[in-house]
Amino acid sequence: MTALLIKNALVVTLDDAGTILPKGEILVEGSKIAAVGPSVKVPAGAQIVDAEGRVVVPGLINAHHHLYSSFARGFAPPGEPARNFVEILERMWWKLDLALDPEAVRYSSYVALLEAIHTGCTTIIDHHASPSCTDGSLDIMEETFRQAGLSGCLCYETSDRNVPADGVAENTRFIKKTQAAGDGQVTALFGLHAQMTLSDATLEATARVCTETKAGVHIHVAEDLSDETDCIAKHGSRIIQRLHQFGLTGKKSLFIHGIHLDESEMDLVAETGTMMVHNPESNMNNAVGTQKMLTLLKKGVLLGLGTDGMTSHMISAARVAHLLQRATLADPRVAFVEACDMLLNKNAQICARCFPEKRGQLVPGQLADVAIFDYVPTTPLEPGRYLGHLLYGLNYARVHTTIARGQVLMRDSKILTLDEQAICAKAREAAQGVWKRF
Repeated sequence: MTALLIKNALVVTLDDAGTILPKGEILVEGSKIAAVGPSVKVPAGAQIVDAEGRVVVPGLINAHHHLYSSFARGFAPPGEPARNFVEILERMWWKLDLALDPEAVRYSSYVALLEAIHTGCTTIIDHHASPSCTDGSLDIMEETFRQAGLSGCLCYETSDRNVPADGVAENTRFIKKTQAAGDGQVTALFGLHAQMTLSDATLEATARVCTETKAGVHIHVAEDLSDETDCIAKHGSRIIQRLHQFGLTGKKSLFIHGIHLDESEMDLVAETGTMMVHNPESNMNNAVGTQKMLTLLKKGVLLGLGTDGMTSHMISAARVAHLLQRATLADPRVAFVEACDMLLNKNAQICARCFPEKRGQLVPGQLADVAIFDYVPTTPLEPGRYLGHLLYGLNYARVHTTIARGQVLMRDSKILTLDEQAICAKAREAAQGVWKRF
Protein backbone atom coordinates (compact mmCIF):
# COMPACT_ATOMS: atom_id res chain seq x y z
CA MET A 1 0.00 0.00 0.00
CA THR A 2 1.37 3.39 -1.03
CA ALA A 3 2.12 5.74 1.88
CA LEU A 4 2.38 9.53 1.78
CA LEU A 5 3.42 11.93 4.53
CA ILE A 6 2.45 15.60 4.67
CA LYS A 7 4.79 17.36 7.10
CA ASN A 8 5.52 20.88 8.36
CA ALA A 9 1.84 21.72 7.97
CA LEU A 10 -0.53 24.08 9.75
CA VAL A 11 -3.27 21.45 9.87
CA VAL A 12 -6.91 22.51 10.15
CA THR A 13 -8.46 19.13 10.88
CA LEU A 14 -12.12 20.23 11.08
CA ASP A 15 -12.57 17.36 13.55
CA ASP A 16 -15.38 17.51 16.09
CA ALA A 17 -13.11 19.28 18.61
CA GLY A 18 -11.95 21.89 16.10
CA THR A 19 -8.31 20.81 16.43
CA ILE A 20 -5.67 22.90 14.70
CA LEU A 21 -2.08 21.67 14.68
CA PRO A 22 0.43 24.54 14.27
CA LYS A 23 3.08 22.12 13.03
CA GLY A 24 1.41 18.86 12.20
CA GLU A 25 1.81 15.76 10.10
CA ILE A 26 -0.69 13.68 8.13
CA LEU A 27 0.03 10.10 7.12
CA VAL A 28 -1.90 8.73 4.15
CA GLU A 29 -2.03 5.05 3.32
CA GLY A 30 -3.77 4.14 0.09
CA SER A 31 -6.83 6.34 -0.29
CA LYS A 32 -7.40 6.94 3.44
CA ILE A 33 -5.88 9.03 6.21
CA ALA A 34 -3.96 6.71 8.58
CA ALA A 35 -2.72 9.14 11.24
CA VAL A 36 -2.72 12.85 12.13
CA GLY A 37 -0.70 14.52 14.87
CA PRO A 38 2.32 16.60 15.82
CA SER A 39 4.44 13.62 14.80
CA VAL A 40 3.41 10.35 13.17
CA LYS A 41 5.24 7.11 12.52
CA VAL A 42 6.29 7.04 8.85
CA PRO A 43 6.65 3.77 6.89
CA ALA A 44 9.83 3.27 4.92
CA GLY A 45 9.62 4.53 1.35
CA ALA A 46 6.73 6.93 2.01
CA GLN A 47 6.31 9.79 -0.43
CA ILE A 48 6.98 13.12 1.34
CA VAL A 49 5.05 16.34 0.78
CA ASP A 50 6.62 19.24 2.69
CA ALA A 51 3.95 21.88 3.32
CA GLU A 52 6.63 24.37 4.48
CA GLY A 53 4.29 25.96 7.03
CA ARG A 54 1.32 26.33 4.66
CA VAL A 55 -2.28 25.84 5.73
CA VAL A 56 -3.59 22.33 5.08
CA VAL A 57 -7.35 21.69 5.05
CA PRO A 58 -9.75 18.95 3.96
CA GLY A 59 -10.50 18.92 0.25
CA LEU A 60 -13.48 21.13 -0.58
CA ILE A 61 -16.83 19.80 -1.83
CA ASN A 62 -19.18 21.28 -4.45
CA ALA A 63 -22.70 20.02 -3.79
CA HIS A 64 -24.21 21.25 -7.10
CA HIS A 65 -22.35 21.93 -10.33
CA HIS A 66 -22.94 21.93 -14.09
CA LEU A 67 -19.55 21.10 -15.59
CA TYR A 68 -20.77 21.67 -19.15
CA SER A 69 -21.41 25.33 -18.38
CA SER A 70 -17.65 25.92 -18.59
CA PHE A 71 -18.25 26.34 -22.35
CA ALA A 72 -20.47 29.37 -21.72
CA ARG A 73 -17.50 31.48 -20.65
CA GLY A 74 -17.04 34.38 -23.05
CA PHE A 75 -20.15 33.51 -25.03
CA ALA A 76 -23.15 35.79 -25.42
CA PRO A 77 -26.28 34.51 -27.16
CA PRO A 78 -27.40 36.56 -30.16
CA GLY A 79 -30.36 38.92 -29.93
CA GLU A 80 -31.75 41.00 -27.11
CA PRO A 81 -30.58 40.15 -23.58
CA ALA A 82 -32.90 37.85 -21.67
CA ARG A 83 -35.29 39.78 -19.44
CA ASN A 84 -36.19 37.00 -17.00
CA PHE A 85 -35.30 33.48 -15.92
CA VAL A 86 -37.48 31.69 -18.47
CA GLU A 87 -35.84 33.66 -21.28
CA ILE A 88 -32.41 32.86 -19.85
CA LEU A 89 -33.25 29.15 -20.13
CA GLU A 90 -34.79 29.42 -23.58
CA ARG A 91 -32.22 31.75 -25.16
CA MET A 92 -29.07 30.48 -23.48
CA TRP A 93 -28.93 27.21 -21.56
CA TRP A 94 -31.36 25.07 -23.51
CA LYS A 95 -29.62 26.02 -26.76
CA LEU A 96 -26.15 25.56 -25.31
CA ASP A 97 -26.77 22.09 -23.93
CA LEU A 98 -28.46 21.07 -27.20
CA ALA A 99 -25.30 22.09 -29.08
CA LEU A 100 -23.04 19.78 -27.04
CA ASP A 101 -21.58 16.78 -28.85
CA PRO A 102 -19.54 13.98 -27.21
CA GLU A 103 -16.27 15.88 -27.61
CA ALA A 104 -17.80 18.99 -26.05
CA VAL A 105 -19.13 16.93 -23.14
CA ARG A 106 -15.65 15.54 -22.55
CA TYR A 107 -13.71 18.79 -22.75
CA SER A 108 -16.19 21.00 -20.91
CA SER A 109 -15.93 18.44 -18.11
CA TYR A 110 -12.13 18.40 -18.23
CA VAL A 111 -11.99 22.21 -18.02
CA ALA A 112 -14.20 22.37 -14.93
CA LEU A 113 -12.24 19.56 -13.26
CA LEU A 114 -8.97 21.37 -13.91
CA GLU A 115 -10.45 24.42 -12.19
CA ALA A 116 -11.68 22.30 -9.30
CA ILE A 117 -8.19 20.88 -8.73
CA HIS A 118 -6.71 24.38 -8.87
CA THR A 119 -9.11 25.55 -6.15
CA GLY A 120 -8.73 22.53 -3.85
CA CYS A 121 -12.13 21.02 -4.63
CA THR A 122 -11.93 17.21 -4.57
CA THR A 123 -15.58 16.10 -4.72
CA ILE A 124 -18.30 17.33 -7.09
CA ILE A 125 -22.00 16.50 -7.31
CA ASP A 126 -22.81 17.30 -10.94
CA HIS A 127 -26.01 17.76 -12.96
CA HIS A 128 -25.46 17.18 -16.69
CA ALA A 129 -27.49 17.84 -19.86
CA SER A 130 -26.62 17.21 -23.54
CA PRO A 131 -29.84 16.30 -25.41
CA SER A 132 -28.02 15.75 -28.73
CA CYS A 133 -25.89 13.02 -27.15
CA THR A 134 -27.79 11.76 -24.12
CA ASP A 135 -26.86 8.09 -24.25
CA GLY A 136 -23.40 7.43 -22.88
CA SER A 137 -22.78 11.03 -21.85
CA LEU A 138 -22.36 10.05 -18.19
CA ASP A 139 -19.76 7.44 -19.18
CA ILE A 140 -17.73 10.21 -20.83
CA MET A 141 -17.91 12.29 -17.68
CA GLU A 142 -17.00 9.33 -15.50
CA GLU A 143 -13.83 8.87 -17.56
CA THR A 144 -12.83 12.49 -16.99
CA PHE A 145 -13.33 12.18 -13.21
CA ARG A 146 -11.27 9.01 -13.04
CA GLN A 147 -8.48 10.47 -15.18
CA ALA A 148 -8.43 13.67 -13.11
CA GLY A 149 -8.52 11.70 -9.84
CA LEU A 150 -11.58 13.43 -8.34
CA SER A 151 -14.74 11.96 -6.84
CA GLY A 152 -18.07 12.65 -8.54
CA CYS A 153 -21.76 11.97 -8.06
CA LEU A 154 -23.26 12.27 -11.55
CA CYS A 155 -26.71 12.40 -13.08
CA TYR A 156 -28.41 13.31 -16.36
CA GLU A 157 -30.97 16.11 -16.51
CA THR A 158 -34.18 14.29 -17.47
CA SER A 159 -36.68 16.56 -19.21
CA ASP A 160 -39.61 16.39 -21.63
CA ARG A 161 -38.69 19.64 -23.34
CA ASN A 162 -37.01 18.03 -26.40
CA VAL A 163 -38.00 14.35 -26.32
CA PRO A 164 -40.45 12.81 -23.85
CA ALA A 165 -38.65 11.23 -20.89
CA ASP A 166 -35.23 12.10 -22.33
CA GLY A 167 -32.67 10.94 -19.79
CA VAL A 168 -34.68 8.26 -17.98
CA ALA A 169 -32.81 5.45 -19.69
CA GLU A 170 -29.40 7.11 -19.25
CA ASN A 171 -29.95 7.71 -15.54
CA THR A 172 -31.25 4.19 -15.03
CA ARG A 173 -28.33 2.58 -16.83
CA PHE A 174 -25.70 4.70 -15.09
CA ILE A 175 -27.15 4.28 -11.60
CA LYS A 176 -27.08 0.52 -12.02
CA LYS A 177 -23.58 0.64 -13.49
CA THR A 178 -22.11 2.62 -10.58
CA GLN A 179 -23.93 0.53 -8.00
CA ALA A 180 -22.48 -2.62 -9.56
CA ALA A 181 -18.98 -1.09 -9.64
CA GLY A 182 -19.25 -0.02 -6.02
CA ASP A 183 -15.79 1.57 -5.80
CA GLY A 184 -17.13 4.83 -4.41
CA GLN A 185 -15.19 7.22 -6.62
CA VAL A 186 -18.10 7.77 -9.02
CA THR A 187 -21.70 7.39 -7.85
CA ALA A 188 -25.05 8.49 -9.25
CA LEU A 189 -28.36 10.15 -8.53
CA PHE A 190 -31.39 10.32 -10.85
CA GLY A 191 -31.26 13.73 -12.53
CA LEU A 192 -34.36 15.80 -13.25
CA HIS A 193 -34.41 19.31 -14.70
CA ALA A 194 -37.34 20.98 -12.92
CA GLN A 195 -40.99 20.12 -12.49
CA MET A 196 -42.04 22.66 -15.14
CA THR A 197 -40.47 20.50 -17.88
CA LEU A 198 -41.58 17.13 -16.45
CA SER A 199 -44.84 15.31 -17.14
CA ASP A 200 -46.59 13.05 -14.67
CA ALA A 201 -45.62 10.07 -16.84
CA THR A 202 -41.93 10.97 -16.60
CA LEU A 203 -42.14 11.47 -12.84
CA GLU A 204 -43.88 8.10 -12.53
CA ALA A 205 -41.08 6.46 -14.54
CA THR A 206 -38.51 8.19 -12.34
CA ALA A 207 -40.23 7.00 -9.19
CA ARG A 208 -40.22 3.39 -10.42
CA VAL A 209 -36.47 3.51 -11.06
CA CYS A 210 -35.74 5.19 -7.72
CA THR A 211 -37.79 2.56 -5.90
CA GLU A 212 -35.96 -0.22 -7.72
CA THR A 213 -32.44 1.20 -7.25
CA LYS A 214 -33.00 3.07 -3.96
CA ALA A 215 -31.47 6.15 -5.61
CA GLY A 216 -32.54 9.71 -4.88
CA VAL A 217 -33.27 12.48 -7.35
CA HIS A 218 -31.20 15.59 -8.09
CA ILE A 219 -33.59 18.34 -9.22
CA HIS A 220 -33.96 22.13 -9.38
CA VAL A 221 -36.93 23.36 -7.36
CA ALA A 222 -38.52 26.82 -7.21
CA GLU A 223 -35.41 28.52 -8.57
CA ASP A 224 -37.69 31.14 -10.09
CA LEU A 225 -41.24 32.09 -9.18
CA SER A 226 -42.34 30.93 -12.64
CA ASP A 227 -41.67 27.32 -11.58
CA GLU A 228 -44.14 27.61 -8.69
CA THR A 229 -46.82 29.40 -10.71
CA ASP A 230 -46.49 26.78 -13.46
CA CYS A 231 -46.93 23.95 -10.96
CA ILE A 232 -49.99 25.54 -9.35
CA ALA A 233 -51.61 26.30 -12.72
CA LYS A 234 -51.00 22.87 -14.29
CA HIS A 235 -51.18 20.54 -11.31
CA GLY A 236 -53.08 22.37 -8.58
CA SER A 237 -50.26 22.02 -6.06
CA ARG A 238 -46.95 23.56 -5.12
CA ILE A 239 -43.67 21.99 -6.24
CA ILE A 240 -42.61 20.08 -3.12
CA GLN A 241 -46.10 18.64 -2.69
CA ARG A 242 -46.08 17.47 -6.32
CA LEU A 243 -42.69 15.79 -5.96
CA HIS A 244 -43.74 14.27 -2.64
CA GLN A 245 -46.85 12.76 -4.26
CA PHE A 246 -44.54 10.79 -6.56
CA GLY A 247 -42.35 9.66 -3.67
CA LEU A 248 -39.38 11.75 -4.79
CA THR A 249 -38.67 13.46 -1.46
CA GLY A 250 -36.51 11.76 1.15
CA LYS A 251 -33.02 11.47 2.59
CA LYS A 252 -31.42 10.35 -0.70
CA SER A 253 -32.83 13.23 -2.76
CA LEU A 254 -31.09 16.52 -3.43
CA PHE A 255 -33.27 19.57 -4.12
CA ILE A 256 -31.54 22.64 -5.55
CA HIS A 257 -32.31 26.35 -4.94
CA GLY A 258 -35.77 26.43 -3.29
CA ILE A 259 -35.89 30.22 -3.38
CA HIS A 260 -39.67 30.48 -3.71
CA LEU A 261 -40.75 27.71 -1.37
CA ASP A 262 -43.48 28.65 1.08
CA GLU A 263 -43.58 27.60 4.74
CA SER A 264 -45.50 24.40 4.05
CA GLU A 265 -42.95 23.32 1.46
CA MET A 266 -39.99 24.08 3.68
CA ASP A 267 -41.65 22.10 6.46
CA LEU A 268 -42.19 19.13 4.13
CA VAL A 269 -38.55 19.23 3.02
CA ALA A 270 -37.52 19.15 6.68
CA GLU A 271 -40.00 16.42 7.66
CA THR A 272 -38.87 14.11 4.83
CA GLY A 273 -35.16 14.71 5.46
CA THR A 274 -34.67 15.85 1.88
CA MET A 275 -31.31 17.53 1.21
CA MET A 276 -31.04 20.99 -0.33
CA VAL A 277 -28.29 23.10 -1.88
CA HIS A 278 -27.91 26.89 -1.99
CA ASN A 279 -26.20 28.52 -5.01
CA PRO A 280 -25.97 32.23 -4.16
CA GLU A 281 -23.78 33.44 -7.03
CA SER A 282 -25.99 31.84 -9.66
CA ASN A 283 -29.15 33.15 -8.00
CA MET A 284 -27.76 36.67 -8.03
CA ASN A 285 -26.65 36.32 -11.66
CA ASN A 286 -30.10 35.14 -12.77
CA ALA A 287 -31.87 37.74 -10.60
CA VAL A 288 -34.26 35.11 -9.23
CA GLY A 289 -34.19 36.17 -5.58
CA THR A 290 -32.49 35.19 -2.34
CA GLN A 291 -32.96 31.79 -0.74
CA LYS A 292 -34.33 31.78 2.82
CA MET A 293 -31.14 30.05 3.89
CA LEU A 294 -31.39 30.81 7.60
CA THR A 295 -35.03 29.73 7.78
CA LEU A 296 -34.25 26.39 6.11
CA LEU A 297 -31.37 25.80 8.52
CA LYS A 298 -33.55 26.63 11.54
CA LYS A 299 -36.10 24.10 10.32
CA GLY A 300 -33.40 21.44 10.35
CA VAL A 301 -32.95 21.06 6.60
CA LEU A 302 -29.58 19.61 5.55
CA LEU A 303 -28.56 22.56 3.40
CA GLY A 304 -25.30 22.54 1.48
CA LEU A 305 -23.52 24.89 -0.86
CA GLY A 306 -22.91 24.73 -4.60
CA THR A 307 -21.99 26.90 -7.55
CA ASP A 308 -24.59 25.87 -10.17
CA GLY A 309 -21.95 26.00 -12.90
CA MET A 310 -20.92 29.59 -12.23
CA THR A 311 -17.47 28.63 -10.96
CA SER A 312 -15.56 25.85 -9.23
CA HIS A 313 -14.35 28.13 -6.41
CA MET A 314 -16.16 26.98 -3.29
CA ILE A 315 -14.73 29.41 -0.74
CA SER A 316 -16.00 32.33 -2.82
CA ALA A 317 -19.46 30.71 -2.84
CA ALA A 318 -19.46 30.62 0.96
CA ARG A 319 -18.30 34.21 1.16
CA VAL A 320 -21.07 35.37 -1.18
CA ALA A 321 -23.65 33.33 0.72
CA HIS A 322 -22.96 35.14 3.97
CA LEU A 323 -22.72 38.59 2.39
CA LEU A 324 -25.94 38.10 0.40
CA GLN A 325 -27.90 37.18 3.52
CA ARG A 326 -26.60 40.22 5.38
CA ALA A 327 -27.45 42.52 2.48
CA THR A 328 -30.92 41.02 1.98
CA LEU A 329 -31.83 41.00 5.67
CA ALA A 330 -30.06 44.29 6.43
CA ASP A 331 -28.49 42.62 9.44
CA PRO A 332 -24.69 42.49 9.89
CA ARG A 333 -24.97 39.87 12.65
CA VAL A 334 -26.12 36.93 10.55
CA ALA A 335 -24.96 34.13 8.25
CA PHE A 336 -21.17 34.18 8.73
CA VAL A 337 -20.95 30.97 10.74
CA GLU A 338 -23.86 29.39 8.89
CA ALA A 339 -22.38 29.91 5.42
CA CYS A 340 -19.04 28.46 6.51
CA ASP A 341 -20.75 25.52 8.18
CA MET A 342 -22.65 24.76 4.97
CA LEU A 343 -19.38 24.58 3.05
CA LEU A 344 -17.28 22.77 5.64
CA ASN A 345 -19.77 20.49 7.38
CA LYS A 346 -23.12 20.30 5.61
CA ASN A 347 -21.53 19.47 2.24
CA ALA A 348 -19.67 16.59 3.88
CA GLN A 349 -22.93 15.37 5.42
CA ILE A 350 -24.54 15.44 1.97
CA CYS A 351 -21.63 13.43 0.61
CA ALA A 352 -22.15 10.85 3.36
CA ARG A 353 -25.53 10.12 1.74
CA CYS A 354 -24.18 10.12 -1.82
CA PHE A 355 -20.88 8.25 -1.39
CA PRO A 356 -19.81 5.24 0.69
CA GLU A 357 -16.63 6.87 2.04
CA LYS A 358 -16.54 9.61 4.68
CA ARG A 359 -14.75 12.86 3.86
CA GLY A 360 -14.51 16.44 5.08
CA GLN A 361 -12.21 16.00 8.09
CA LEU A 362 -8.50 15.32 8.40
CA VAL A 363 -8.90 12.39 10.77
CA PRO A 364 -7.88 8.72 10.58
CA GLY A 365 -10.19 6.57 8.48
CA GLN A 366 -11.55 9.34 6.30
CA LEU A 367 -10.84 9.75 2.61
CA ALA A 368 -7.44 11.36 2.00
CA ASP A 369 -8.76 14.49 0.28
CA VAL A 370 -6.44 17.39 1.13
CA ALA A 371 -5.84 20.94 -0.07
CA ILE A 372 -2.60 22.76 0.77
CA PHE A 373 -3.00 26.51 0.37
CA ASP A 374 -0.12 28.82 -0.40
CA TYR A 375 -1.08 30.77 2.69
CA VAL A 376 1.02 31.43 5.75
CA PRO A 377 -1.16 33.40 8.22
CA THR A 378 -0.06 36.87 9.25
CA THR A 379 -2.51 36.88 12.17
CA PRO A 380 -3.12 34.01 14.63
CA LEU A 381 -4.83 30.98 13.12
CA GLU A 382 -5.98 29.02 16.13
CA PRO A 383 -9.18 27.29 17.28
CA GLY A 384 -12.16 29.61 16.92
CA ARG A 385 -10.48 31.85 14.36
CA TYR A 386 -10.38 29.68 11.25
CA LEU A 387 -13.54 30.96 9.58
CA GLY A 388 -12.20 34.49 9.27
CA HIS A 389 -9.07 33.15 7.61
CA LEU A 390 -11.22 30.98 5.34
CA LEU A 391 -13.36 33.75 3.88
CA TYR A 392 -10.90 36.63 4.02
CA GLY A 393 -7.52 34.93 3.55
CA LEU A 394 -7.74 31.52 1.92
CA ASN A 395 -10.37 32.91 -0.43
CA TYR A 396 -7.62 34.86 -2.20
CA ALA A 397 -4.81 32.33 -1.81
CA ARG A 398 -3.42 30.03 -4.46
CA VAL A 399 -3.77 26.31 -3.86
CA HIS A 400 -0.28 24.84 -3.87
CA THR A 401 -1.09 21.12 -3.66
CA THR A 402 -4.28 19.12 -4.14
CA ILE A 403 -4.53 15.49 -3.02
CA ALA A 404 -7.60 13.34 -3.68
CA ARG A 405 -8.15 9.76 -2.64
CA GLY A 406 -4.51 9.69 -1.52
CA GLN A 407 -3.17 10.69 -4.95
CA VAL A 408 -1.27 13.94 -5.51
CA LEU A 409 -3.19 15.61 -8.32
CA MET A 410 -1.36 18.93 -8.26
CA ARG A 411 1.90 20.15 -6.76
CA ASP A 412 3.16 23.74 -6.83
CA SER A 413 0.03 24.55 -8.86
CA LYS A 414 1.06 22.16 -11.65
CA ILE A 415 -1.55 19.50 -12.36
CA LEU A 416 -0.01 16.04 -12.58
CA THR A 417 -2.93 13.83 -13.64
CA LEU A 418 -4.02 15.74 -16.73
CA ASP A 419 -2.21 17.58 -19.53
CA GLU A 420 -3.65 21.01 -18.80
CA GLN A 421 -2.16 22.78 -21.81
CA ALA A 422 -3.35 20.16 -24.29
CA ILE A 423 -6.82 20.01 -22.72
CA CYS A 424 -7.25 23.78 -22.86
CA ALA A 425 -6.24 23.83 -26.53
CA LYS A 426 -8.73 21.08 -27.40
CA ALA A 427 -11.39 22.76 -25.25
CA ARG A 428 -11.09 25.99 -27.22
CA GLU A 429 -11.70 24.07 -30.45
CA ALA A 430 -14.64 22.15 -28.99
CA ALA A 431 -16.19 25.29 -27.53
CA GLN A 432 -15.94 27.06 -30.86
CA GLY A 433 -17.85 24.18 -32.44
CA VAL A 434 -20.57 24.45 -29.78
CA TRP A 435 -20.88 28.17 -30.36
CA LYS A 436 -21.26 27.66 -34.12
CA ARG A 437 -24.01 25.08 -33.58
CA PHE A 438 -25.79 27.31 -31.05
